[in-house]
Amino acid sequence: MLWLGDPTFLLLIPAILLSLYAQWKVGATFKKYARVRTRGGQTGAEVAQAILRGYGASAGLDAASANAVNTAGVRVEYTPGTLSDHYDPRARVLRLSDAVYGADSVAAVAVAAHEAGHALQHAGAYPFLALRSLVAPVASIGSSLAFPIVIGGMIFGFFPAALNIAILLYIGVVAFTVITLPVEFNASARALRVLENGGYLSEDELPGARAVLNAAALTYVAATASAVIMLVRLLLLRNMSRE
Repeated sequence: MLWLGDPTFLLLIPAILLSLYAQWKVGATFKKYARVRTRGGQTGAEVAQAILRGYGASAGLDAASANAVNTAGVRVEYTPGTLSDHYDPRARVLRLSDAVYGADSVAAVAVAAHEAGHALQHAGAYPFLALRSLVAPVASIGSSLAFPIVIGGMIFGFFPAALNIAILLYIGVVAFTVITLPVEFNASARALRVLENGGYLSEDELPGARAVLNAAALTYVAATASAVIMLVRLLLLRNMSRE
């Protein structure tokens, strides 16, 4: 059963609280450092474009690594919304939101560099990024269909079978969130390294950028924890249905 009387519902409470805290943290941290303008005065879009153009030198890579990274043709575009920044590997487009694209704040530069980090991952054939792209369709199906199938099983009387199907589908969701962690952590590490070595931020501005990226990373940790807890809940429900 999936309603409030179900004891496994209690498992969701820590996941919900962590998710709410992560969302609050990333919003509050971004707002804090969105008010801090960088000394360099470059906007998020300008920093992203500069990183994509001069990655090999600014990141301090050796020649072989730099030659392996091809970011030619990656476009930087504006996208509406709040913190809707993302890199689209299929279109090879880096999209930056209102508070990032034209802003010269520490927060904007940090987010822009992080998204540029994803473009660098793609150009350098970062294995976890490729793996996440493979798992993404399965995760999308799982997140969309797992619980409708369970509810359908409850209504039409095939609850145990529905749970088994939902569990299989939701394993894809968990796999996607787990694979996302190294992808996001690596993009942030690349961003901080480039921002420091490339001189985009001064030494006293880097802690602010790090705080923004760490807060953003917490949202992915929360998503992974929530997915794992939901899978555990489905497994417990299956065991309970057999009793």
